[in-house]
Amino acid sequence: MHIETIRRRQGDKVYTYHLLRQTYREGGKVKHRTLANLSHLPEAVLELVRRALRGEPVAPVPQTVKIRQSRQHGAVAAVVGMIRQLGLDQVLYSRSADWVRVALAVVVMRILRPSSKLGGTLWWTTTTLPQLLRLPHNGEDVNDVYRAMDELLARQAAIEAKLARRHLTANALVLYDLTSVYLEGKTCPLARFGYNRDKKRGKKQFCVGLLTNDEGCPVAVEVFPGDVGDPETLQAQIARVRARFGIEYVVFVGDRGMIVKARLADLEAVGFGWITALRAPEIQKLRDEGFFQPGLFDRRDLAEIADPERPGERLVVCYNPLVAEERRQKREALLAATERELAKIEARVRRRRRKPLTADEIGVAVGKVLGRWKVGKHFQLEIRDGHFAFRRKEASIAREAELDGFYVLRTNVPADRMEPAKVQATYKSLRALEQNFRTMKSALDLRPVYHRLEDRVRAHAFLCMLALYVRWHMERALEPLLAEDPRQSFEGLMMQLETLQRHTVEVAGQEIQMLGEPEPLHQRLFQLLGVPLA
Repeated sequence: MHIETIRRRQGDKVYTYHLLRQTYREGGKVKHRTLANLSHLPEAVLELVRRALRGEPVAPVPQTVKIRQSRQHGAVAAVVGMIRQLGLDQVLYSRSADWVRVALAVVVMRILRPSSKLGGTLWWTTTTLPQLLRLPHNGEDVNDVYRAMDELLARQAAIEAKLARRHLTANALVLYDLTSVYLEGKTCPLARFGYNRDKKRGKKQFCVGLLTNDEGCPVAVEVFPGDVGDPETLQAQIARVRARFGIEYVVFVGDRGMIVKARLADLEAVGFGWITALRAPEIQKLRDEGFFQPGLFDRRDLAEIADPERPGERLVVCYNPLVAEERRQKREALLAATERELAKIEARVRRRRRKPLTADEIGVAVGKVLGRWKVGKHFQLEIRDGHFAFRRKEASIAREAELDGFYVLRTNVPADRMEPAKVQATYKSLRALEQNFRTMKSALDLRPVYHRLEDRVRAHAFLCMLALYVRWHMERALEPLLAEDPRQSFEGLMMQLETLQRHTVEVAGQEIQMLGEPEPLHQRLFQLLGVPLA
């Protein structure tokens, strides 16, 4: 770094500027950036700074230069820069408003340091976020956050419509799935007992439906009561895409638990396409009726078949040898575990000679084992008073093994719109949606939820979706760096950016703002994000 003096003449006057500059190389070229304007400092102080930058001793330093304040800058600057690059502030509201800036601050907090709303206000005052976003009350009033949540929820429909115009085309592919989120407390109207995907016993929950494009980019989110089933929520998404987003034709992609028969009728009633998968009994029926033979897939992993019972539908049979091997190993492990437990029961029955176990007692014990491992259909059982024996049904096991690695996709999308390989690839894209749920729940702390008011819970879920939207774009931009080093993660890169700080330095009674020296990794991160380092 050095001080560069610039003199400019305007008429009869000469204006002098003293700029703190940094010289660096980029792509073999020497470049310069301005770190601070020191024109307001006295000449004596400027000389002290020049000597310090040249490495010359400056005495007495403690009396002349003091670091008054240091704030974490790198990570928040990267996220705020991406928010501005995406134009998310304009998506939220076309005019500048305090609530927009506070809502964006919460989005940054959820990406970098997810916590409660109060915890967020305590955290971001240790960063340059209040200055970067010009937060009201310097970001210290948690009531500003609650007001921002209320404003944000009121504009959710308009915001999601803007995101849909960006990311959903006229013939869009739409991914949709549902998950559950547990709450702390029982007074929220959305809190219900239901199918708990978080495996939290005794916790009430609400459900979150996430809508994305075929790449997994979040577009919309909706909150439902905790006891709602997957198919029940799909009808609301159909109406949203048609009425709110104004899209005439889309293809909904959902798993076999989401798109059931009744929902297929809803989709077809509005002229939408759909892609889902058959359940295991339906695949077995196709095999038994000769519509496809597993042996034909020794050399092929994809084939399209027709079923007269499903007019207007296309069936795409897919085979994955890796899944087949995984399924074989899992089944063998479950069978072995069941055999071990059944052998213990068998030994106990043999030991009970004086007072033999009744058939009912044996049946209860066996039922618990079979209910745990779920492979009871593959065992032949002999149960009577004082007697228990079991053996594997080898024919049943072999029959099930024939379908290992097979799955059958069903769709009403015409072949001229989507070939079989595209149908398969589109269904596989549901994995991106599942990853989004994992990110929302873990990295962005969607759960647990402590809000009591229904609208606050909805606003909380919407804020997490907006944070996911920003993070999704950041991860795509940072893919080259993440691919180079498998040890790296998005969280790890953000932690390294946190080491880049902005300092308030007092020099001879005058305060200046100085950015710490960026490391090469810092510079590359900002370059990949396309965000200026300032």
